[in-house]
Amino acid sequence: MKTIDFSYFIERYNAGEMSESERQWFQKELEGNEKLRDEVNLRKNTDLVLKNQNLIALRNKLSAIEKKRESKVVVKNANRPVIINYAAVIVALVVIGSAILFKVKDPGSEEVLSRYYEAYDPPANQRSGLTEENEDFTLALEFYNTHDYENAAVFFNKVLTSNPKDMQSALLNGVSNFEDKKYPEAQQSFVRVIDDNNNLFIETAKWYLALCYIKTDEMDKAIKQLQMIIKEGGIYSNDAKKIVRKLK
Repeated sequence: MKTIDFSYFIERYNAGEMSESERQWFQKELEGNEKLRDEVNLRKNTDLVLKNQNLIALRNKLSAIEKKRESKVVVKNANRPVIINYAAVIVALVVIGSAILFKVKDPGSEEVLSRYYEAYDPPANQRSGLTEENEDFTLALEFYNTHDYENAAVFFNKVLTSNPKDMQSALLNGVSNFEDKKYPEAQQSFVRVIDDNNNLFIETAKWYLALCYIKTDEMDKAIKQLQMIIKEGGIYSNDAKKIVRKLK
């Protein structure tokens, strides 16, 4: 497991924004990590100093803006042709750039993914209680939301070990592995959600499985999966149609 980047958690801890389970976990980390304790205290003191400095900086910026505004003069008629020439050059460049863009050939699989892929945005966590499983899910979600997908997958796997029927964790585990370029593991997670056939995440899993096939250059499987999505309708059907037209 790679080293945890505590920056995000330090900010949440000092701001008092952590849930009870997060706070307990973070305090355990503080107990055995003197360097982390020093960093927390340093940032806390720095925040206090910055609050005062920000007021001074704001005043200085406002003063500078006012001086700059006062120093501006109305542009004389003699200078207008120069401005018009610059504007004409900019317009010409935009037109040329647009013409080049329209001549570019259809995008490949990488560009298709960059255009249509977005990491799944999980709904608000509605779980309650301070069970060990819930703590694992909370940490997994925190890692996921800070784009630390390797650690996110570790904790989503822990949740699934305790509760194999947790299809939300299975989906998020798949997306985490996709982001971490572990595509076979991602495919397994998406197939697991689809095969369960009794959850709210099947449609999303089918979409990400299709994108996973594109990433691994399994185009026949990708097109077949996308055609299935089109046939079933739903929120991904329009994008699926566009991708199929580009891949064929």
